[in-house]
Amino acid sequence: MDVKKVNTKPRWKKPLLVLSALASLTLLGSLWASPGYQHKADRSALLLAQVQRGDLQVSVDAYGVLRSDKQTLLTALTSATVQQVLLRPGAQVSADSIILQLSNPELLQEVEAAAMALAQEEANLKRLKLANQRERLAEQAVMAELDANLQMVTLRRNAEQQLVADGVVSSLSYQTTVLQQQQMQQRLDLQQQRLAQLDDVIAQAEIIQQEQINQARTRYLTMQQRAERLTVRAGMEGVLQRLPVELGQSVVAGQELALVGSDKDLLALVRVSQSRAEQLQIGQTAQINTRRERVAAVVTRITPEVREGTIEVELAFTEGVPASARPELNIDAQIFTAQLTDTLYLERPVNVQSHSSSRLFKVTAEGRALSATELQFGDDAGRYLQITSGAQQGDTFVLSDMATFRDAELIQLQ
Repeated sequence: MDVKKVNTKPRWKKPLLVLSALASLTLLGSLWASPGYQHKADRSALLLAQVQRGDLQVSVDAYGVLRSDKQTLLTALTSATVQQVLLRPGAQVSADSIILQLSNPELLQEVEAAAMALAQEEANLKRLKLANQRERLAEQAVMAELDANLQMVTLRRNAEQQLVADGVVSSLSYQTTVLQQQQMQQRLDLQQQRLAQLDDVIAQAEIIQQEQINQARTRYLTMQQRAERLTVRAGMEGVLQRLPVELGQSVVAGQELALVGSDKDLLALVRVSQSRAEQLQIGQTAQINTRRERVAAVVTRITPEVREGTIEVELAFTEGVPASARPELNIDAQIFTAQLTDTLYLERPVNVQSHSSSRLFKVTAEGRALSATELQFGDDAGRYLQITSGAQQGDTFVLSDMATFRDAELIQLQ
């Protein structure tokens, strides 16, 4: 007998298949209608900024230190050993403040020897003067004797001249007296010349001896100055900035012992990239940041020499030295080189330089995505960069580093 087969499968599976097919079609339709985002970014992790319009001060960033306008470098005049260290860097000093005490026994012996040599030369001068005075007196005595003899012969000649006329004295005797007078006059004239030459010789001898005394005194003063410099004094009012020696250290002539500078007359020595050097001019205003306050300054000197890709610029405070300023303090500075009026600008994005073209991501009008946009930047204004093309006022751009999306054109914001 034939048995009729009954279908035991539940009838509700067919509606379920229909519903699944409808859901799949709906999902495919939604995907077909939405844009194809291949990249996504978290809005909260991005740094955004709007394009603004207004006036900008173009500036150049610099870094450096504060230096004393007045400094004194103390060096050793001779080889010595550091016997005492009385002051340390940072100490306030006056001109007579003792910083170091050096020791050099050989130098002290040389000072004593130089003093004895000077005393010997001075004694030689006194001895020379006494000898010259004795010799001159002797020559003057000879001259006086010759003058007296000449006067006696002259008197006798005058007397015999009358007696010859009367026939009392012979003519021969009178002529003899006349000859004696002439001889005595010649001897007296020669003695006067000899005395004059003797005065010249005495003067020259004393000058020579005085030169020897001067040489001995110069050597003594030099030795004495070196000995005095064993006591190292500040030489000016200010602060002890550097002390590169230690107790017991041996130093040589010319070696640096200390650097003293004024703590009131300070200026800033900053370094600027050589690529920005052509923008700088003497007289431009600047702002110095001491980490505690910002102070106005002015450019007073620009060095032409390039070191490690930078040049040195000197800035002077225009409103007085701030209270937070200290010698050798590290500082930052902004030098204002130009004034831009009514221009578009944006906060500086990461890895973007002035006068360059860069690809940034702009927030779309709906605010749900980022689109890649090419911007042209102009001058640098410190925190901001001028925009010359590619954006409008109110546009919002990503300032963060987007290197991971360098190939993306559209990014979905989450």
